Amino acid sequence: MKTNTTATKTKRTTKRTPLYVLLIFIAVQLSPILVVVPTFNYFRNQGLDKKAAEIATSGWLVVISMALGLIATLIVIARDRKFFDIWKGKNAGLPKAIGWGLLGFLMLLVGQSLAAYIEIAMGIEPGSENTQNIVILTETVPLTIMAVVLFAPILEELVFRRVIFGSLNQTTNFFVAAGISALVFAAVHMEFTHLLVYFTSGTILAFLYQKTKSIITPIIAHIMLNGYVMLIQLNLEKIQDFLKQMENLQ
Repeated sequence: MKTNTTATKTKRTTKRTPLYVLLIFIAVQLSPILVVVPTFNYFRNQGLDKKAAEIATSGWLVVISMALGLIATLIVIARDRKFFDIWKGKNAGLPKAIGWGLLGFLMLLVGQSLAAYIEIAMGIEPGSENTQNIVILTETVPLTIMAVVLFAPILEELVFRRVIFGSLNQTTNFFVAAGISALVFAAVHMEFTHLLVYFTSGTILAFLYQKTKSIITPIIAHIMLNGYVMLIQLNLEKIQDFLKQMENLQ
């Protein structure tokens, strides 16, 4: 009787784990609203002006919510040994998963570039407001970089690729599952103007996951992409000055 009861509980946990992960992610997105006012008031009481307090509030809430959300997600997943067992066949070994992750980063750069060119041809101005806002946050709260480059990619891959894409792929096919997960991925970033760029990225990451059957691969590609974007944005003035100096030399 005890064995049957334990087995039943294990099956329930396995079935509910994706739901728990999704609910945690939703909580990460919405929970900061509950503490915006007290956090803002705290920074105002520290002597910051209104604008600086708003930036500090946004930055710290992003860092804390992402960190806690990732920790909670990893704890939930750790209780379900079969969480990643959704594919038929053997998963790629670690070296191959890492190799595809590096290649995936290059694929993301090419894919995003092509999508950006198409958007420009359609009259959509280049540049991401979301990225610009993050850069502003990092100037006041440097730990935001950690949230963007590490916490967010891991959490988002667990949600969009494993939970949404992985679950749909078991009942539909790659194109339907990748399309829906990519659209949700784009919608969560709240940049519908650049929907094509986010959709392209989401589809490539889904391909990487199915190709290697290892969540490590899209996580590596996603971390590298976010790290590359932050590196460029934080050093944009230096890069522009360097290019001007090269032009003068010519």
